[in-house]
Amino acid sequence: MFLDLTLIGLVTTLEPVPIVVFILLLAGERGLFQGLVFTLAWLASIVAVLALTVGLTGGKPLLPHSSPSTAAIAVKLAVGVGLIFVGERKRRRRHRSPDTHRTPAWMARLETASAWTVAGISVIVQPMALVAAGAAVVTEAHVSSLSSYLLLFYFCVLSTASLLTMELWSAFAPERAGHLLHGLRTWIERHQDQAIIVLSLLLGLWLVGKSIDQLVT
Repeated sequence: MFLDLTLIGLVTTLEPVPIVVFILLLAGERGLFQGLVFTLAWLASIVAVLALTVGLTGGKPLLPHSSPSTAAIAVKLAVGVGLIFVGERKRRRRHRSPDTHRTPAWMARLETASAWTVAGISVIVQPMALVAAGAAVVTEAHVSSLSSYLLLFYFCVLSTASLLTMELWSAFAPERAGHLLHGLRTWIERHQDQAIIVLSLLLGLWLVGKSIDQLVT
């Protein structure tokens, strides 16, 4: 379970679109505040999903080969298949045409967005399918000991690590962070498709393989 949550958390925190949105927020006059709102809304969404999952299961692992257990595995399988589809589709499109990403018009208005709008955008751009996959993994755990709660905390922090890093960096070294984050944004916009292809295919294949193995054993 640790490896599953680690892979899902890494892909969640490295998703290109939320990172670009976050960098744009930090570039505004109220950058640190808006970045904090975005981060807290992002983290709150993950915590809410995990809390709901633990509440529904009572903190006990689902019985193997039961209907709820099969449903949880099906969720992971569906997310894996979806990721493979997205990655392969991006790969084929990229061969037909080069990356020509432009910043959408709504992103240009982020600097003046209200706190509620920023929080809503955070939830919208968050890869909830990955969070759902993480929740499906949690249904296999016995959540009662300190180590199990630390594992959930680890997943939450790892899934938010990129945002926390950029927020803290901007707070303690604003000039250097601003320069380097601008370069990071430019790099992501040039290589967004490649990043999505690699992240989607790797995690998708892992989830599909693991889910099929659980279904047949």
